[in-house]
Amino acid sequence: MNEIIISGFGGQGVLLTGLILANIAMSDDKNVTWIPSYGSEKRGGSANCSLKISSDEIASPYCKKIDILVAMNKASLEKFQDDVKENGTLIVNSSLIKDMNYRDDIKVVEVPMNEIATSMNNPRGANISALGAIASATRIFDKETFVTEIDSYLRNKNIDPLNNLKVFEASFNYVKEENSEIK
Repeated sequence: MNEIIISGFGGQGVLLTGLILANIAMSDDKNVTWIPSYGSEKRGGSANCSLKISSDEIASPYCKKIDILVAMNKASLEKFQDDVKENGTLIVNSSLIKDMNYRDDIKVVEVPMNEIATSMNNPRGANISALGAIASATRIFDKETFVTEIDSYLRNKNIDPLNNLKVFEASFNYVKEENSEIK
């Protein structure tokens, strides 16, 4: 079972990222729960979602010990970092989170998600960059499954997936390359 939290502020596409990841899990015949949590503010307030992905039945949607945390901003990192289990994975949006001390018993992957998205002419695509980082850093599903489901999900919402898939690919490759900072 994988327990995952994706967290940031409203407007970063945190909930959409979780929904796409849930669809990826379902397409791979996994059981999945997705629970959104957000404030009453539309943009700028706290937002996160919890996912559990398993081949077995899931008894509770509540995440006790996080396997994968995606922190899109500093407040999210500070709120959830202590709940990442030993040897878990922390994926950090280094565009917004700088000069932090991380636990030494977890894998930390820093990815400049905003810069990657902006360089692909998609300044609102940091959440898709997060999916690329998840795919590359964790390998919970193969890359092709991510690509297929991102494409399908966005097409169903009448969003052209091409530029988003370029962001995904750039982030995936950033994490894969040696120059990414994996601590």
